[in-house]
Amino acid sequence: MSLHTGRHFLQIPGPTNVPDRVLRAMDMPTMDHRGPEFGALGLEVLTGIQRIFRTRQPVIIYPSSGTGAWEAAIVNTLQPGDKVLMAETGQFAVLWRGIAEKFKLDIDWIPGDWRRGADLDLIETRLAADRTHQIKAVCVVHNETSTGCVTHPLEVRKIMDRTKHPALLMVDSISGLGSLEYEHDAWGVDVTVAGSQKGLMLPPGLGFNAVSDKALAAAKANPGMRSYWDWMDVIAINKVGTWPYTPATNLLFGLKEAIAMLEEEGLENVWTRHRRHSAATRAAAKAWGLETQCADPHAHSPALTGVVMPDGHDADHFRKVVLENFDMSLGTGLNRIKGKVFRIGHIGHFNDLMLMGTLAGVEMGLDLAKVPHRTGGVMAAMEVLKGRDVVPMPKAAVA
Repeated sequence: MSLHTGRHFLQIPGPTNVPDRVLRAMDMPTMDHRGPEFGALGLEVLTGIQRIFRTRQPVIIYPSSGTGAWEAAIVNTLQPGDKVLMAETGQFAVLWRGIAEKFKLDIDWIPGDWRRGADLDLIETRLAADRTHQIKAVCVVHNETSTGCVTHPLEVRKIMDRTKHPALLMVDSISGLGSLEYEHDAWGVDVTVAGSQKGLMLPPGLGFNAVSDKALAAAKANPGMRSYWDWMDVIAINKVGTWPYTPATNLLFGLKEAIAMLEEEGLENVWTRHRRHSAATRAAAKAWGLETQCADPHAHSPALTGVVMPDGHDADHFRKVVLENFDMSLGTGLNRIKGKVFRIGHIGHFNDLMLMGTLAGVEMGLDLAKVPHRTGGVMAAMEVLKGRDVVPMPKAAVA
């Protein structure tokens, strides 16, 4: 094993770097999760997370992974045999489909090539043809973490409105929330699924469902069995700041601090920062002469960039070279693109110098692994960052 000094560079697109402030906030003794002190914390984070989702509607927080939040969205609103429209955009869309299959939903699957967002034309065609409204939900992944491609939920909502289709709009924004522009209420999303370990800058362990009035009505009318995931049970006891079962108490302390950090920077500034880092990373890949996995210029993710290896070169071997020589973890390719793609995460608690260090490690690693490329990627990224627009300081940071 190589001896490394300094901090490990964790540049996978999640779990992401946890800020020291959040780590310190979680460093709390065990407390009574039925007591008044915890109740005050619960109410504070429940109100704060609404601001991050940009919603006035309930946000249900589970002690779970994002997978649990996917399941919660399904079991509260749908029953076996219900038809759902889902679009293949990458591995996480495939995994969500797998959960839907286990609950015996009737899946209308729109295939994709893993190089762009959901096919909006086909979504519109399927919804327009569904004159008897058999489709009960449209499920899309906002930020496909396996590919670095974005599907814009507002565009899906516009299609649903044009076709006058009453289905629920369900959006997986597990790696989008806190890193990409997101407006749960304004975009007419019925259920947003999210997780703690991406743009929210926390360890894994919290799953979220933001829900509309329409989704709540569907849940109330749904006779399907659920217990742990039942929205109504959680919402009822959330009114006093606690949960129907033991919550992830210390993660909630961390969530309070993460919300504070996002709001100190300003959500709009957070979104801008992610877009800048994405643009700089793509400039580096272009200078190296390497393709990005996302082939649609309008769908590039601000949170991560997938880079395609030249034919005959294995992405996992390259990642191993980078890890052993520079103590930096890059994201692996998943499923059909395993060994073909590596992913650079520029998401969460991240800044310009961290990005430059990351790209320097990639460029040196390409050389050591004898991957055909041109030099100059780091310089190309630097030019993007130096030419950035001045971002106004958030009010809280102004002296």
